[in-house]
Amino acid sequence: MANIVRPIIGLLGGTFNPIHFGHLRMAQELAELLNLDEVRFIPAANPPHKTGHKNAPSVSAEHRAAMVKLGIANNPIFKFDDSELRRTGASYMVDTLNVLRDELGNQASLILFMGSDAFTEFNTWHRWEEIISLCHIALVQRPLGVKAKPLEKILDTFLHNHYTENADDLHEASAGYVTMQSITALDISSTAIRDTLIAKKSTRYLMPDNVIDYINENQLYSA
Repeated sequence: MANIVRPIIGLLGGTFNPIHFGHLRMAQELAELLNLDEVRFIPAANPPHKTGHKNAPSVSAEHRAAMVKLGIANNPIFKFDDSELRRTGASYMVDTLNVLRDELGNQASLILFMGSDAFTEFNTWHRWEEIISLCHIALVQRPLGVKAKPLEKILDTFLHNHYTENADDLHEASAGYVTMQSITALDISSTAIRDTLIAKKSTRYLMPDNVIDYINENQLYSA
C-alpha cells in the first residue's frame, strides 16, 4: 500500500494587533523544524477571550488583516487565511478548523501553533476537546522569564495522552498529536508595541517596515 502524500499545513491564529517579528520568526522556524508545506496566518475577527477585555483590539479586523498581508509578503510559504473574517460572531478556533477541513479534506495534516502559556488555558476554549481530532498542536516555549501557570490536571492528562517528540508522527497522521518545539524566543509583544507607539517612540526592528508605514499612514494606535 502506497504511503499517503498529505499536505502539511501550519496554522497561526491570533489578533495580530499588530503583527511583529515574534510571530513571523516563530512561523518560519516551525515551518523548518516540522517540514511544513505552508503556514496560514488567520487573523481573529472577534477573539472570544478578549471581548470586553482591556486588551480587546481597538483596531478593526480590516486593518489588522491588512497588516498581516503586508507582514507575510515575499515569503512563499506564508499564506493569508480569511476564514475567521468571513464569519460573524465569535472567532472560535474549532469552527475555523471545521471550515479548513471542509476546504482541505481529511488527509491534510493541520498543525495549530500555540504558545505554552496559552496552553495553560486551553481547556477554557470553546469545544476544546474536539480540537485535537481536527489538528495537531505544536507548543512553543515563551521567552525566558515569562513564567507559565502550572497545568491543571485535565490538561496534564490531555498532554500525556497525545504527546509525541517525533515530528514524523505529525506527517503520518492528519490530527491527534501534541508536540513541543524549541525556537528562538523573541521577547516582542503586540502590547509592548502598542505602548511604544502611544508613547510616540520608534518600533523599528520590532516589525516589518511596511507594517510600520501602514500604521503611520493610517494613524493607528495613537493615544
